[in-house]
This record gives sequence, C-alpha cells and structure tokens, in this order.
Amino acid sequence: MTEAVHTAPAPPDHSAFMPTYRPLPMVPVSGAGCWLADADGRRYLDLAGGIAVAALGHAHPRLVAALHDQAARLWHVSNVFSNRPAEALARRLCELTFAERVFFSNSGAEANEAAFKLARRVGHRRGGPDKHRIVALRESFHGRTLFTVSVGGKPAYTETFEPLPPGIVHVDPGDHEQLEAAVDDRTCAVVLEPVLGEGGVLPLPPGYVRHARELCDRHDALLVFDEVQTGMGRTGHLFAHQALGVAPDICTAAKAFGGGFPIGATLATAEVGDQLTRGTHGSTFGGNPLAARVALEVLDAVSDPALLANVTARSEQFVDGLRTIGRSTGIFTDVRGRGLLLGAVLAPEFAGRAREAQLAALDAGVCVLVAGTDVIRLTPPLIITADETAHGLERLEVAFTRLVRRWREAAAGGGGPEGTV
Repeated sequence: MTEAVHTAPAPPDHSAFMPTYRPLPMVPVSGAGCWLADADGRRYLDLAGGIAVAALGHAHPRLVAALHDQAARLWHVSNVFSNRPAEALARRLCELTFAERVFFSNSGAEANEAAFKLARRVGHRRGGPDKHRIVALRESFHGRTLFTVSVGGKPAYTETFEPLPPGIVHVDPGDHEQLEAAVDDRTCAVVLEPVLGEGGVLPLPPGYVRHARELCDRHDALLVFDEVQTGMGRTGHLFAHQALGVAPDICTAAKAFGGGFPIGATLATAEVGDQLTRGTHGSTFGGNPLAARVALEVLDAVSDPALLANVTARSEQFVDGLRTIGRSTGIFTDVRGRGLLLGAVLAPEFAGRAREAQLAALDAGVCVLVAGTDVIRLTPPLIITADETAHGLERLEVAFTRLVRRWREAAAGGGGPEGTV
C-alpha cells in the first residue's frame, strides 16, 4: 500500500480580488469560541478577534440562535418600514448610554460618515457655512470613505485620492497647545478615538479629553467620539468614554457591535440627532432585522458586569505576561492600551518588523494583529479565559524568543534563510 502523502492547506487565492489586502498564509475555515481552525485541522488561538469584532468569540451559541430565529422570520424591509429588532436595539442603546437618538448603518466607516455629516449640518445651523471645520488627530483612523479617511490623520491613506474634503485640521494627539490653537468659533466638531487603534494603540490622557470637551463647550462645537474599536466592552466599560467622565455629543459604534454581523450605529443627544431630518441621510440596509437582532444579543452580553470584569482581569494578565516577554527577550519596550485593546511596542532595534513578529506568532499557533510597523496589537474575544490567556502568552514567548534569536544572529552576520521569517 502506498503511504499517504500529506498535503498542506491551499494558500489564500486572491487572484480575482483587487489587490487591497495582504492576507496571512493561513486560511481559517471554522471557529469556536476563541479558536480558529484551518482546512488541515490545525487550531489557532485567536487574539485578533477579526480586528476587535468577535467580542463573544466565534459561533457563539447565543448569536447563532438569534440569527437563525430571525432569519426564519424577516431579513430585510429597508427604511421604508420600521422593524421590531431595530426599535428594541435603539431603545436599549439609549438606556445604556448618553444617547437619545440613534442612526443605524452597516460599518464603522458609515457610522463615522454619518457623524461627520451630522456635525457639519449642526455647525451650519448654529453658525452658518463658515462653521464647518473639523479638528481631528494625526495618526487617527475613522474609515475608508473619502470623508472619513480625510478626517483620519494618515497621509498615506489619502495620497492620490485628492482633492479631499476641505475644512479638516489635524493636531498631534495629547498636545494641549495645538488643540487649543486649532479649535475656534469656526469649528463644528472635535473628533477623538479614546484609544488610537491603528495609530499604535495609544490611549488619550483623560485630561486631554476633558480639555477637548471644554473647548467644544466654549466654541459651541460638538465632541465626537469614534468608539468603533473601543466600544462594546473592549476597554472594560461598555464605551471607553464612560471611564473618562466625559460625555460626547456624538459617539459611533461598529466592529464588535454585531459580533461579526455587519452593523454600525451613530449615537447622539436629542438636540443634535434631531437635526438629521428626513431626506438628509439614509441607508438601505442600516438597521435591518437580522443585524439588529444579533446586535441586541451582543449588547446585552457585553454590558454584563461579569463579562466586563473578565475584560479587566484578562487585561492585567496579558499586560503582565507581555511585559515579562519583553524583559526576557528584549523584543518589546512598552505595553499600552485599555482593557483587551493592547499594543506591545517593538524595541528600536526591531523597528519596522511587526509583520515578521505577527507571522512568527501565527507559526506558533496564535493570531495577533499589527498597528503600524512597530506595534503588535491584541484584540482577543472578551470571553477569553485565564487558561487560554496563559496558553497564548506561553506560545508568544516561545515564538518571540526564537524570533529574536534569529534576528540577532542575522544582524551579527549569521543571516540567510535561518535569519528571516
């Protein structure tokens, strides 16, 4: 009998796609809880969570049941009709937050697009056409539409897409003097991520956020929090701003809001939200019954104090473990973030090599993210256990110990195939 020949899983095939992504070499085919599996049956601990989306992990029974039940009832009616799941979801959001009005969309970019349009409209009504300026942070990220990518402070994402929407001013995060100089009576909104995710997992100091609130009040502008990544329990609170003691006028949510089912929301006070009147904005799929039903289950789950307590406990465990790995290997100089949105900053000698570290972690059976080229980002499911966290840290220590050794051997002249990843 001929011995069976092992065949590795097929690599990603993006030949029919526009070349916008650079996928990792593993293709997940199934998931359960905090674990993914490829076609060959190899399991990976998922510390990426679909980029902070899979708050309740993969194939959570509660979400699967809700989706199946709603799918058998009603999928879509558009905004020509209301629907009961969307009504219930909007009411629950208002009960749990500062919000009095909600607009549903399909993604974080759409939620932010609605927020920025609303801010411009309110500014126009309060101060005329000159009150249209938006103050935002460099290295922030708010989506990929032309408006949201312009408000985001990354020039690489706007190059060759000019001309860009005018009236957007960028300042350095945490710089009080720049913020003070930028906000004036022409400002309609200040836009902040409580923790800059794509910008290196950089938490904003509470005093800086309070300063932004004071400036908005002084100049009759709106404070907008982009909580697409930090919301839905990610930082140990339902929304990150709730721990800062600062209420926004507008707040956006998406990513984990649907636990993997696409949905976004723009939350606002009644005074602000009521100015997005009939015909001024809309969405064909926004607030559809399927998405709203699943999101309602997610919202109830992530607002549970027990789950939020787990976020805080696992955050402490991850931070301690990553700092230990940093000390033992020299790969990290800092670990920062809030809750289960964490960034491990590569040491200067390894600057620009976050992708290599990500691949090394994957080879060790752990999925992680990057935030730029110098930061490893972790956004695991909020349900991750202490044992799973310990396992992930153990595998990362093995991976990074081996990787740093190869890097240093290569730097010392012992490079070649063994010195690279």
